[in-house]
Amino acid sequence: MSSSIITLLFLVFAVVMFAWEKLPLSITAMTVAIGLTLTGVLEPKDAFSGFVDGNVLLFMGMFIVGAAFFDTGMAQKVGGLVTKFAKTERQLIVAVMTITGLMSGVLSNTGTAAVLIPVLIGISAKSGFARSKLMIPLVLAAAMGGNLSLIGAPGNMIAQSALEEIGLKFGFFEYAKVGLPILMAGILFMATIGYKLLPNHKDQELDSDSVFAKQDDYSTVPEWKQYLSLIILVLTVLAMIFEDQLGIKLYVSAWIGALSLVISGVISEKKAMKSIDMHTIFLFVGSLALAKALDQSGAGALIADTIVNTLGSDPSPFLLLIVVLVLSAVMTNFMSNTATTALLVPISLSIANSMGADPRAVLMATVIGGSMAYATPIGMPANTMVYGIGGYKFRDYVKAGSPLILVSLVVAAILLPILFPFYP
Repeated sequence: MSSSIITLLFLVFAVVMFAWEKLPLSITAMTVAIGLTLTGVLEPKDAFSGFVDGNVLLFMGMFIVGAAFFDTGMAQKVGGLVTKFAKTERQLIVAVMTITGLMSGVLSNTGTAAVLIPVLIGISAKSGFARSKLMIPLVLAAAMGGNLSLIGAPGNMIAQSALEEIGLKFGFFEYAKVGLPILMAGILFMATIGYKLLPNHKDQELDSDSVFAKQDDYSTVPEWKQYLSLIILVLTVLAMIFEDQLGIKLYVSAWIGALSLVISGVISEKKAMKSIDMHTIFLFVGSLALAKALDQSGAGALIADTIVNTLGSDPSPFLLLIVVLVLSAVMTNFMSNTATTALLVPISLSIANSMGADPRAVLMATVIGGSMAYATPIGMPANTMVYGIGGYKFRDYVKAGSPLILVSLVVAAILLPILFPFYP
């Protein structure tokens, strides 16, 4: 059996298992990496080279920087401060989406949602606003905010790794050229038309053992720790923005920030190590192995040629853009947004090569589409986290999220050909 056929079989296996989720995504990804090694498609050093990939090291460092910001209570303080000035339900939704979107741009979107959920539960209890009106806007903003920077979501870094293999890259805030307008359009939509689509369920009593039923007390955390966590986060992000001017790699800046937090005692070594999400790391490494196999075996080119030929002998770049966007947006709502991007990035890269298009343009469309996990409770972890808290049904996500996908697709379809043309 040829290496391309073997790789395609592993791709099918990954798609099925990612969608079925009977195994953790990270285990599926690493199973694929092992399988590609045992079948001789990849050399072991190639299959597991992701463990020393600069983007994996970047994520590890930022997990620690983000954990310190959350663990000291500074994130809750920032979130509470912003929402305090909202007097009406609509104002609160706008405030929540703004702060969530901005925080998700430089921190884990799942972590941001996890931190702000208890803040919103408290506000809901005091104000009488229904939790079901607040939680969906929160997770929608977390998803959209992931496209504000290079470190906003794992999928962004998967695309970056693929580009670096061919000597290209995205700038730190390059995703924001499309991501920020989508976030702004999303907030405007949810404050107007979308507000009417939000469910208004009666709040149920939270289980006493629910992590969100407990309000953590950060009053014992010294203020210097809180403010130092914020200062180091800001300095780390600034160092990343000015990577070229400073001559310091992104992952080096991330680890300088992480080590500074541990050495200064803002976060303990034990908590720092626990904050590194190995599920994301394993998923990332396994996905890079599959991407490498798709490239080296020619399987990616085979898929790309099939897609391009289906669109005709001379497909319109705009039509291909729509196909990539819609395919990514549909897939991401039925499997992890990270898994969707991991599967589509190597195929999109092959499509770019097949058409002679700019790889950055095709990958930008893939990542933007792959972030639109708005319409189901399974598209991203944050969606699942609020499912029980808001008393939601599956259809609640579909009703509120599907129109937002259409809004986001329209914004992306207008901006991408202008800012990232397939044939510059």
